Amino acid sequence: MNLHRPVSDLTHVCGVSRSILGQPWRWRGAVGEVNDQAFVPDDLVSQLLMARGALREEIERHRTPTIREFMPDPSIFRDMDKAAERLADAVERKEPVTIFGDYDVDGATSAALLIRLLRGFGCDPKAYIPDRLMEGYGPSGEALVRIAQGGARLIVTVDCGAQAFEALEMARAAGVDVIVVDHHKCASQLPVAHALVNPNRLDEDDHAASHGHLAAVGVCFLLGAALVRTLRGRGFFKDRAEPKLVDLLDIVALGTVADVAQLRGLNRAFVTQGLKVMAQRHNVGLSALIDASRLTKAPSCTDLGFALGPRINAGGRVGKSDLGVRLLTTEDPEEARAISEELERLNLERRTIETMVCEAAEELGKAQGNRSVAVVAAAGWHPGVIGIVAGRLKEKLGKPAIVIALDDNGIGKGSGRSISGVDLGAAVLAAKDSGLLVAGGGHAMAAGLTVAGDKIEALREFLDERLAPDVSRGRDGRALLVDAVLSPGGVCPDLCDALDVCGPYGAGWPAPRVAAGPVRIIKADVVGNDHLRLIGAGDDGRRIKAIAFRMAASELGEAMLSAPSHRKLWIAGRIKRDDWGDRPSAEMHLEDAAWAD
Repeated sequence: MNLHRPVSDLTHVCGVSRSILGQPWRWRGAVGEVNDQAFVPDDLVSQLLMARGALREEIERHRTPTIREFMPDPSIFRDMDKAAERLADAVERKEPVTIFGDYDVDGATSAALLIRLLRGFGCDPKAYIPDRLMEGYGPSGEALVRIAQGGARLIVTVDCGAQAFEALEMARAAGVDVIVVDHHKCASQLPVAHALVNPNRLDEDDHAASHGHLAAVGVCFLLGAALVRTLRGRGFFKDRAEPKLVDLLDIVALGTVADVAQLRGLNRAFVTQGLKVMAQRHNVGLSALIDASRLTKAPSCTDLGFALGPRINAGGRVGKSDLGVRLLTTEDPEEARAISEELERLNLERRTIETMVCEAAEELGKAQGNRSVAVVAAAGWHPGVIGIVAGRLKEKLGKPAIVIALDDNGIGKGSGRSISGVDLGAAVLAAKDSGLLVAGGGHAMAAGLTVAGDKIEALREFLDERLAPDVSRGRDGRALLVDAVLSPGGVCPDLCDALDVCGPYGAGWPAPRVAAGPVRIIKADVVGNDHLRLIGAGDDGRRIKAIAFRMAASELGEAMLSAPSHRKLWIAGRIKRDDWGDRPSAEMHLEDAAWAD
């Protein structure tokens, strides 16, 4: 394996300046330039960590990220102490409290975390999750007033509320205190609230703002820590045990990964330690969901994003919005089993709907030509799947995408996903300020909006003009980033184990990509749903197995299927362990290839 890293990031890996998919291959991060000119890491772990932004002096703490090492003082965030004091008052007075959450995984986990924590203090908090179709995203004034009329003296909105100006005014008029815990982009003016905790407030200092990549559930964990500290200072735990916040990290890990929050800094510690807690299966609901997902081993980071998260989301997308919170907070194994089975059924229904909408959206996206942002809309699309479809469309077209479902009144609910270097959330806020949207907000990589059907074309023009330079830079700078080069024989289970040391991997902390070869294709065929499977033989006499998902009909797939037996290629992708069969093996999940001769 080649562990040497070139000083210049202009160096083409394996000499590939243009691959079969039309991109250069470059080393991921020029370690010598970015961090320390005089230091070249001499082991694979250090190389991988530094290529992902870890400083030389921080390598050791990044090897095994802990909460202690990365947890900030919660008080650095504006309104955090004020929120903790108000919650502490509610705990001591046994006030009725309602947690108002979003209907996605981040909202469900955020609500579940606070509910489980408050129950540990002897409280009986309620949950309110709005219906996606009937109520839409975020708190409405009518809902908050209704909750107040039901007896709540304190409402905590989680994963929503940063843009709820009118709703929070109505809540204040109804005499109920509201604490907003959010992570979405804030405007320069903030809605009225007893406290608004959000690292993405524009008035945060640099230290607090550096945590803007936290999911809402991560912000809720910090609020939980502040609350425990406040109650400790009041002597609340004189005659009772303090709750172990770390026991809630399984919920934090799930929400963080499912919300595609960047896995760096504190988020990486949340997920690393949260996976350990999840493996102990103390949470009855999560344990039932793991069983329903047919996972035979302790969940991995990938399982959170592709097995557990989608099932929690299915309740909010095409079923009952509160199923996720109920599952994550129940202590009844039978109830947990029943909810998990229902979520499994709803997830299968969601997949069917998603496929139909995705096919239609892709056709409309292709017809938009050279627009920098694909904005597609149609009546009849299920609004519960438009976020997933936007992500698929973004990957297919290589540019930001917004998918809008129009209702019978011509009002569209839209969800968008962006590419690296393009702040879609800020652009949506600007469109709202310009009067193009009824509502809108989000963060850099994802956004949601409400728009009148007759303004969709104007929205396309606005986003195209505003984001074209950023999209162009992002696409022109596209390259396949490689971490290591090896011979085919190097693709083995031991390599998988070595790479896993630097995990968990996800958004902002990408899984290692390796290049292998040169190889001759000795077998290539199509399996399953448009998947390309191949076997290559290297000069070292060893063979390598690879699979490219949904790429058989692509330019890459066609090249592999028709490759002459005498021509050699470099292939690149992620290495995955395969434990099927008598003994473990490894294969490459193919992402690109380039001719070696």
